[in-house]
Amino acid sequence: MEGVFVTGTGTEVGKTVVAAAIAHTLAADGKRVAVFKPALTGLDDFLADGPKKSAGVAFLAHGPDHVVLREAARSSQSDDEIAPYRYGPPMSPHLAAKLAGEEIQPARLLEAARAAATGADALVCEGVGGLLVPLAVDYLVRDLASELGLQLVIAAFPGLGTINHTLLTIEAARSAGLELAMVVLTPWPEKPGRIEASNRETIAALGKVEVETLPRLDLGSPSSWPRLALPPGRPAPSRRD
Repeated sequence: MEGVFVTGTGTEVGKTVVAAAIAHTLAADGKRVAVFKPALTGLDDFLADGPKKSAGVAFLAHGPDHVVLREAARSSQSDDEIAPYRYGPPMSPHLAAKLAGEEIQPARLLEAARAAATGADALVCEGVGGLLVPLAVDYLVRDLASELGLQLVIAAFPGLGTINHTLLTIEAARSAGLELAMVVLTPWPEKPGRIEASNRETIAALGKVEVETLPRLDLGSPSSWPRLALPPGRPAPSRRD
């Protein structure tokens, strides 16, 4: 399967923004892009209080994650095709599923992801939380990423504390044999200070990884978004004939 899997150093660190920017870049290049999110929680925030404002990361004014991803990719996928498991409470997906009286089935996730990619040039998958978040009691986000075999992109904050969180995520990814494409620091300030600049350099050096930056995005104006493509030497995903 061709595409990328976007994970984060934790929750609310910009995974949706990064995944949307990548999907939008591929679509702008003429690719047929499918998007996928294995499980979505926190829908109650939108139903009860209106559009949710993610803590300083992005303006999710157009709805929950799967809606943002669909619009970014110019996709016509249904809600079920993008996010097969969707829950109201903002909590870990395995707990949300339990409270809903069900269990997330890994086989269903793999089948849904592969079905989403059918007929597309690239699949952009956004994970849930970080790599070690359980989708089911004995099945982590990292397990799904490994089975899909997609290149990994890590979304992270640019500020204080991100070095430890990001390097731990890199270590967790490589210990499972995942191929790391890049780290993306977001929201990158217009005038980065000494800490942000040092964090970018340190993560790149110690993590031996390409580190890109992404400013705060207005999700209501995709035409204003900067390109976010894979690093040089890693061609953008394309369909295998």
